[in-house]
Amino acid sequence: MSQHPHAPVAPKISNTGNTPAFFSCWDLHAYYGESYIVQGVNFDIREGEIVALLGRNGAGKTTTLRSIARASSPEVKHGEIWLDHQPVHKMKSFEAAQHGIALVQEDRCIIPGLTVEENLKLAQIAEPIGWSIERIYEHFPRLGERREQIGVTLSGGEQQMLAVARALARDIKLLLLDEPYEGLAPVIVHEIESILDNIKTLGITTVIVEQNAIAALRLADRAIILDMGQVVFDGLAQEVLDNEELRQQYLAI
Repeated sequence: MSQHPHAPVAPKISNTGNTPAFFSCWDLHAYYGESYIVQGVNFDIREGEIVALLGRNGAGKTTTLRSIARASSPEVKHGEIWLDHQPVHKMKSFEAAQHGIALVQEDRCIIPGLTVEENLKLAQIAEPIGWSIERIYEHFPRLGERREQIGVTLSGGEQQMLAVARALARDIKLLLLDEPYEGLAPVIVHEIESILDNIKTLGITTVIVEQNAIAALRLADRAIILDMGQVVFDGLAQEVLDNEELRQQYLAI
């Protein structure tokens, strides 16, 4: 696929095992059944960087996130994924999680029957060296107010806060957010934005997939745009905000 005229070429990563960045994705190819979704994706992320992974519906964004997290689907048939000098592509999903990859899915996956605090404590059982409960409540005061409430009875925005907080309760290196603003009222989106902006100041390496591209770009350091399963732009988020032609062509905004 041709590159946008203003877009730098996506970096090609050597598959020798010597990763030049904190995170590297090299020549990733992934399928859902016979559907060829991700078609040779390459990108690097520096430690502490926030990257907005953008594109139209069906471009391969969520498939890329799930491939990084080593989810049971899609099927990754080729490519390498490196995080902090370790080959994630050779890991199972639980091993990737143990290595510090946290995927916050669009459906949030709040555990039924458990309170807010029980959801958080459950995340700490295997890895008690993440954020303490007290630190979580400092950054998510609304969760502190609802600590005894059953998690699935929270509002959509509060469930999103809980899903992010639960990820931070572990010792994570890479936070993957899939549509964190989906279905939320604008006032709640603004509140989630404030929380994510706070996380940004803490230097947590993050990839955010979001249909609300402008909101994601305001938060991100860099933007990667996918189209038909391939990288068509890899550059500064501000470049996308400033480039109306690029936004219209690949994001329809």
